[in-house]
Formats: sequence, C-alpha cells, structure tokens
Amino acid sequence: MEKDFKKEAAMNASGFVLLSDIVPSIVQEIRYFSTFNFVGDRIDGYEQPCAIITKEAARALKAISNRANVMGYRLKVFDAYRPAAAVRHFVLWGVDDLDQRMKPFFYPDLEKQELFRRGYIASQSSHSRGSTIDLTLLDMKTGKEVDMGSPFDYFSELSHPDCKDVTKEQYENRMFLQDLMVRGGFVPIDCEWWHFTLGDEPYPDTYFEFPVSTEFLKR
Repeated sequence: MEKDFKKEAAMNASGFVLLSDIVPSIVQEIRYFSTFNFVGDRIDGYEQPCAIITKEAARALKAISNRANVMGYRLKVFDAYRPAAAVRHFVLWGVDDLDQRMKPFFYPDLEKQELFRRGYIASQSSHSRGSTIDLTLLDMKTGKEVDMGSPFDYFSELSHPDCKDVTKEQYENRMFLQDLMVRGGFVPIDCEWWHFTLGDEPYPDTYFEFPVSTEFLKR
C-alpha cells in the first residue's frame, strides 16, 4: 500500500501550474525538450517545451519577475520541473563512456563521471520536487541574455557563482540575479549560477514522475 501511495503521489500534478500562465512575460527555452543539451538528445519525460512548476514557486517567481521588469529585465527559463524519468536518462547517459558528442560544448575540461562527483548532475534532482528553476535574465533594451560569463549547463568552475575568473561585470550580473532570487525566497547552490530552489518548497520529500505536458496538467 505504501508503494502504491508513493507512486500515486508521484503522478499527482494538482499542485503544479504552467509557469507562463502565472508569469506571462517569462521567456522559455526548455533545453531538455531540444537536442541542444549536454546529452545531445531530447530527454525522457519532456513531451512539450513548457515550464511547469509548483503553484508556490510560480507565485514567488511572479513577484520576482515584476521586480525585474521594473528594472528593465525579463526572466528566461531553461528548466523548471524535471520528471524523475529525465534524471534516470541522465544517469544512464553518464555510464556510456562512448557518447561524448556534447563534451566540447558543455563539459570540455571534465570527464563524464566527474559531472556526478562534482555535483553538476545528481541521481536525484531537486527539480523533480517541482520548486527548482534554472534561469537567467534578458535585457529588455537589447533583447539579449545578460552576460553571466558562462552559458547555461556549462559544467566548470567557471559557472560557480562566486568564480573570480569572470569579468567584474559578469560577476555583478550573477550577483544581481542571485539577489533577485534570494529576495524572492529562493536558495542558490554553489556550483551553478542559474540554479535556484524555493526555500519553503511544498514537496520536499516527493520526486514527481508525471511528464512535462500541458495535456497532463489538464487532467
């Protein structure tokens, strides 16, 4: 019975929303629906290129977005809720030593096994709990991403928020994004400038399985 309850809970999307319904101004580039990611294939569980997130995280992001808009920026999201099936896809990719297609773009200085040891990829992801988001800022004047010194999912010390090997402007841009998110109730991590989790997340112990799909949310 306990296993059935856990399975049922993991497929329950009633606490989730489409982020664009709550934050219409947000820009979306859902990388794991595309093939331009560190694996090089569309990732399991991504049926549509949309950001899904818990209602609580969406409300917090709406306030953050409003603050950013006033200051001349829009939020751009790369990933939000991530099905547990996607994480399993990452793990299986990690044990395939022959598949190095995307190494030059995303992990040029590391071997695949190091990505897990160094915390860039986890066997269980906070994204699967539904209140974690990967994002950056767009300058509303230029329509371009703010320069953060490294691209999204670039697995290197260069992507650590406090890295001093970036320019002063790039470092300040990272700290500006971090300040926006922290003021809005999110918590950063020490190895990725783009990654934030809602501090008071509603499902701290549940790793959800339902797909990234607008149709699933309508059920």
